[in-house]
Amino acid sequence: MKINHLLTRRRALYLGLGSLASIGTLATGKWISDWQDNQVIAANQNRSFHVVGSTPLKERAAKKGLIYGADCGSLELQSQTELQAAVIQECAMLVPGFLKWDMLRPQPNTFDFTRGDWYMNFAQKNQLLTRGHTLVWYESLPRWFKETVNKQNARQFLEEHIKRVAGRYAGKMHSWDVVNEAINVPDGLANGWRKSPWLEFLGTDYIDLAFRLTAEVDPQALLVYNDYGLDYDTPEDEAKRTAVLKLLERLKSQGTPIHAFGMQSHLSAHETRFNPQKLRNFFRDIASLGLKIMITELDVIDRKLPQDIDIRDRIVASVYEDYLSVALDEKAVIAVITWGLSDRYTWLSEFYPRADKFPVRPLPLDNKMQRKLAWNAIARAFDHAPKR
Repeated sequence: MKINHLLTRRRALYLGLGSLASIGTLATGKWISDWQDNQVIAANQNRSFHVVGSTPLKERAAKKGLIYGADCGSLELQSQTELQAAVIQECAMLVPGFLKWDMLRPQPNTFDFTRGDWYMNFAQKNQLLTRGHTLVWYESLPRWFKETVNKQNARQFLEEHIKRVAGRYAGKMHSWDVVNEAINVPDGLANGWRKSPWLEFLGTDYIDLAFRLTAEVDPQALLVYNDYGLDYDTPEDEAKRTAVLKLLERLKSQGTPIHAFGMQSHLSAHETRFNPQKLRNFFRDIASLGLKIMITELDVIDRKLPQDIDIRDRIVASVYEDYLSVALDEKAVIAVITWGLSDRYTWLSEFYPRADKFPVRPLPLDNKMQRKLAWNAIARAFDHAPKR
């Protein structure tokens, strides 16, 4: 999970930002001078996020052949019954996002599956699908990794990790993020490869190796390549889309058992460079390779939005609905996973807090587990999506 700092444009982002009176008040402040888009705000103040009925997100998604779920990788799910109830009500899939090296391997020869087993038992008890995140990543490596792993033993460590982790949950995972974030265009490497220990030790074939190992160990699971920074109409995102597509083409051409692409979709609420057609084209090109697409880590960062909660929530909801309305036009998209469910438990509170110290509000439910306009926006996107 990694956020793209390039912030993007979405015309409808500003839609429905409250009354003319509140707009007049804002016009005297710094926020309006920063955004410089008063006319768009005023013209779209009445945007509706009306939803018919109270059907949970998972049921709305299922009607269209989609899966809705959330990551709840924090320890809170184990102790917070309110969060458990919300997950059971809204989600068809649970992502234990802590299945990473540093959280599973305290020592080179030691694995700790305590949390993973709890999550799997919780999911099975409540008839939730699960997906594993992540088997191979350049980050979240344990402290001992740098001193212990080298070119001579890296393959052995990778094989052992995949066999032990994917093997423990074989037949129980809907999907695995087999490799996470292997592309990073600014690194300047050929074809956009990210500098990482795996690339250094094993070369470019480490991705193919990871997928083949996972397919052997867990042949029933959907195997996914997952990446970020692909959402907007910027030169950087465009270059990364090109590099990711080339990687996917390479994997397919060499027979790598890859089944889907994971689009992280960490969106920035104040961004203004969203191009629906470019996103459609990117998804179309991925689908043409015979791959499914999963929106894997969706949230909307509100750190630079105004303090006013009503205004902030309307902008965040606009981003959700506009983005998903485009993404779900592509029938290869089979799932939407938000990176968290409640504002009470979001990684953004720590990594992307607001300068004014107010709580961030990036997710479908607020910190009291109540549905927000973001929930309405996701529900509306599901309701209007074509059936798979």
